[in-house]
Amino acid sequence: MALHYGGDYNPEQWPEEVWADDLALMREAGVNLVSVGIFSWAWLEPAEGRYEFDRLDRIIDGLHRSGVQVSLATPTASPPAWFSHAHPEAMPVERDGRRLTYGSRQTFCPSSPVYRQAAIRMTEQLARRYHDHPAIAMWHVHNEYACANAHCYCDVTAEAFRGWLRARYQSLDGLNDAWGTAFWSQTYTDWAQVQPPRATTTSSNPCQVLDFKRFSSDEHLANFIAERDLIQKLSPGVTITTNLMASSCFNLDYWAWGRELTGPDRLASNDHYLLADDPREGPAQVAFAADFTRSLAGGAPWLLMEHSTSAVNWQPHNLAKAPRQLIRDSLGHVARGSEGALFFQWRASRAGSEKWHSAMVPHAGTDSKVWREVVTLGGHLAKLSEVEGSRTVADVAVLLDYSSAWAQEAENQPSTAMVAFAEITRWHAALWRAGITADVAQPGADLSGYRLVVAPSLYAVTDNDAANMRSYVEGGGTLVVGPYSGLVDEYDKVRPAPLPGAFSELLGVRVEEFYPLRPGDEVRLDDGTAGAVWTEAMHADGADVVARYADGPVAGGPAVTRRGAAWYLSTRLTDPALGALLASVAAQAGAAPAHPVPSDVEAVRRRHADGRSYLFLFNHGDAVATVDATGTDLLTGAPWAGRLDAGSVAVLREG
Repeated sequence: MALHYGGDYNPEQWPEEVWADDLALMREAGVNLVSVGIFSWAWLEPAEGRYEFDRLDRIIDGLHRSGVQVSLATPTASPPAWFSHAHPEAMPVERDGRRLTYGSRQTFCPSSPVYRQAAIRMTEQLARRYHDHPAIAMWHVHNEYACANAHCYCDVTAEAFRGWLRARYQSLDGLNDAWGTAFWSQTYTDWAQVQPPRATTTSSNPCQVLDFKRFSSDEHLANFIAERDLIQKLSPGVTITTNLMASSCFNLDYWAWGRELTGPDRLASNDHYLLADDPREGPAQVAFAADFTRSLAGGAPWLLMEHSTSAVNWQPHNLAKAPRQLIRDSLGHVARGSEGALFFQWRASRAGSEKWHSAMVPHAGTDSKVWREVVTLGGHLAKLSEVEGSRTVADVAVLLDYSSAWAQEAENQPSTAMVAFAEITRWHAALWRAGITADVAQPGADLSGYRLVVAPSLYAVTDNDAANMRSYVEGGGTLVVGPYSGLVDEYDKVRPAPLPGAFSELLGVRVEEFYPLRPGDEVRLDDGTAGAVWTEAMHADGADVVARYADGPVAGGPAVTRRGAAWYLSTRLTDPALGALLASVAAQAGAAPAHPVPSDVEAVRRRHADGRSYLFLFNHGDAVATVDATGTDLLTGAPWAGRLDAGSVAVLREG
């Protein structure tokens, strides 16, 4: 077997004489898998009910003859103009009632029955025609669900939302109680009065907004399941996936999606693009995306379906990748569980919105840094075939709950700077800098296998999840909880005193009042560290005080506490302080880095069930590094000599 290598292949953008060149270059680069058809709906169905597959037949047959497998996509992320023109009622509607028009991708209401019917017809045609084609290695459903159309506020959506709420609450009394509609005289007396959180005079009901986000995620998931189940029926035994955006799209509850992407003939896959304006280092962004996707896959191998060879086109600042970064980024995902590396896209587009997005075959052609590194990466992946099927195992988990983060996004919070997803990724980056590989987990998951669990931002928590975290600590686990956590239930209702309601007894603390900080302000702690954004007037009732506020609005009060193995941070420690604390707590809990390495070097380990292990080493620095290890470097075939050149990667078969 071999690790997958390739990318999105869009031959419909090019005259047919270019296709032969593509196949020759794919052989040169070592490409063995391409995604085909992702945005080709208008090409395959130029008019309603008229399907033209002759060109797709030739493409798939040509790829097969060249030894390239196909991930065949349903093109349902981009309805053609004829569909949108004929069905304006399927166009999405904004909160303010403005109906969008077509001319982009994902321009449809996720609750639209006419859209789903058209998507299912297209999916059925593809599955019936290609269900047994020997080139088809997997089916790729849709593309980046909810990337552009996460929410719709039209009347069709409103009716679907009411149906979802009826199933959840059973009665209007149940809905009114959950939403707290007694406030502002919002009580509903008829289901027809209930609507999505459309634009209104001031802030919407927080639980209404929260439930609408839950509902919208479910609607997109239902669309995926409808296509997936039809394909499984018509093309049994062929792997099915859809490409998530685990580190950049927080509009979908990916835990629910992960459950639908695990099991026989299913595969979790992810798209990842570096964010130029993200304060985290690029390798830390890679690590979070990979660790999160692995966690969504339940620890099983997964696939990097898209990333970029160099710059993207859609950010305010689209930065080109440095020499050899393409290789480091790609193998960074492989180190953390991906069974290969694919890109968007194979050949750079000459027209359209993404014409300045980098590709495997760039506008500069094959006499370029990008192409040379594309070929080098293909050779590297071919040498790593024995890594396939091995797993990356972590001793630490970072808790992430979508409903909690969505609830915290509501208007009228004490500080708009308390952003849950940003804090979760910041804590993960602190662990990454300490050399610690971490899973991402739900608060209600089985946590017993972890030495350390951290909850950076868990504003809302259910009783069952809180009990699960308590049981974890009582069972010998170490828990670190960040500020502004445990305060509300799953309906965004404030828990009874003492605060933090769900965790007060576990942590041995009592929060009296919040004291957010102004932008840019910091507070000093008496251990020499500092905090920012947030402080709390807190009492240690049964907890040991590890650090106190040396100044600021709650000077003298506890800032960091510990009750047994349960830690609480009542401020957002600065990056250096957070990193030092988590590294220290991890060491006390017995969670060690994968391997001792110097600064600027990253180490990650994959392991087979039979004990065979592989140590991935990445030198992100500008100087040669020395790493004391033993084994054979699979990329060179030579015994490890301890030298890791600047910007380079080594993969050691240990033992």
